[in-house]
Amino acid sequence: MNYIPASLTIAGTDPSGGAGIQADLKTFQELQSYAMSVITSVVAQNTTGVQDVQHMPTSMIKQQLESVISDIPFQAFKTGMLANIDIMQAVAEKISPLDIPYIMDPVMVAASGDRLIAEDAQIYLRENLLPLTTVTTPNIPEAEVITDRTIDTLEDMQQAAKQIVHEYGAGAALVKGGHMQGEAVDFLYDGNTTHTLSAERINTNNTHGTGCTYSAAIAAYMSHGYPLPEAVQKAKEYVTAAIRHSFPIGNGSGPTNHWALRKELV
Repeated sequence: MNYIPASLTIAGTDPSGGAGIQADLKTFQELQSYAMSVITSVVAQNTTGVQDVQHMPTSMIKQQLESVISDIPFQAFKTGMLANIDIMQAVAEKISPLDIPYIMDPVMVAASGDRLIAEDAQIYLRENLLPLTTVTTPNIPEAEVITDRTIDTLEDMQQAAKQIVHEYGAGAALVKGGHMQGEAVDFLYDGNTTHTLSAERINTNNTHGTGCTYSAAIAAYMSHGYPLPEAVQKAKEYVTAAIRHSFPIGNGSGPTNHWALRKELV
């Protein structure tokens, strides 16, 4: 059987298509990684915010994972919204034995400001899931929650990345600077080296789903065998293009354009 790069996302939904499972699947498809998903929560949301959430029973989350793991090989996976400790425990039970790249998007707060994770789950995530990761991809508010420190400067971002790796056991940490001013600078710390990733800051409000898309792109590139620094660099270029050609639709923060690389090549 031919090798087919495949990626799995374990996350919540977004019926408006800009974030969550839907954004992940679009990203995998665009980057030519066979796309699979396990739904943890069904979220009623759109570009203006989150209206309601229903969490899947943990038995169903486990069964979805077992169905995929027992049948189709995949070369990378990511987690997004894991809303409570029960869900985190169910996921951890199934992913712990996997020896493949794990990209964690530590979804805690939506771009709209809506909280997506219980407070006690934040502690569980830090203590029990971070040590399983190949890389975690917090934005500044999420990195502040994980490290329990204020992040105001680029130096603070770099120190937070190091703390997430050395104190909390993540394989690597990508602290994203979308909430800063000036260029969009991210720092990837892999346990030895800090890699700086910089791109132009694009003046748009249409950034719904950027975190989901960025982490999904890392997973997709790693499923193709790219080493982490190169996968992150290529993912940064992908999400920057997706923001540059984002969609001015909806009444709030519009979604990124998951087929933007096609547009870049025209």
